[in-house]
Amino acid sequence: MIRFVDVRKEYDNGTKALRGISFQIDDGDFAFLVGPSGSGKSTIIKLITGEVAPSDGRVMVNGYNLTNIAPRQVPYMRRTLGVIFQDFRLIQKKTVYENLTFAMRAVGSSGREVRRRVPYVLDLVGLSQKGDRYPDELSGGEQQRVAIARALVNNPSMIIADEPTGNLDPQRSLEIMTLLERINELGTTVLVVTHEKELVNRFSKRVITIRDGRLISDETGGYYSNEQKI
Repeated sequence: MIRFVDVRKEYDNGTKALRGISFQIDDGDFAFLVGPSGSGKSTIIKLITGEVAPSDGRVMVNGYNLTNIAPRQVPYMRRTLGVIFQDFRLIQKKTVYENLTFAMRAVGSSGREVRRRVPYVLDLVGLSQKGDRYPDELSGGEQQRVAIARALVNNPSMIIADEPTGNLDPQRSLEIMTLLERINELGTTVLVVTHEKELVNRFSKRVITIRDGRLISDETGGYYSNEQKI
């Protein structure tokens, strides 16, 4: 669960990124977080992952209070999250299988756990036959599927997808969104941060819209329009 209560964030340079944001994403939800560039989307992601702390208000993520979390607890909080990036961030010198193994070993998983979990996740994302390939041998859509598999491999309760289709063509983008929808149906909470209104409007999901650091609308089955007013 994610909960923001009157969250404000002002950076050291005086930029007021968030101006009193409140919303909640419950376990099992699927939500889009949308808004124009500079609206505060990236700051919300940084707050959720514990990269920055709020200037005021309260941020709760999967039972952790990030407003006053102890530094030693941050890695444990982050293990409850799987993060997917626009630029994939795969290790180019490792195969698909090795990229996923590396992610599991980083949190102390055993060899037995790796052998059980990695094939399952690769099958889930439709890459069961690509485990021995290197990232540069894959298409952009396939690389994003590997990134999704890596985010899933440690069985997080929540997936945060930050512009996951920004480098893909419309057909591949639709495939990735359909995959995230399926992952959500299997019980994982999904938050997709994007500015691609056409893709958002194709799915009847919750849409949280922000602009200039403020919450503009929060609707299930909502419609994202660049012309939405404050």
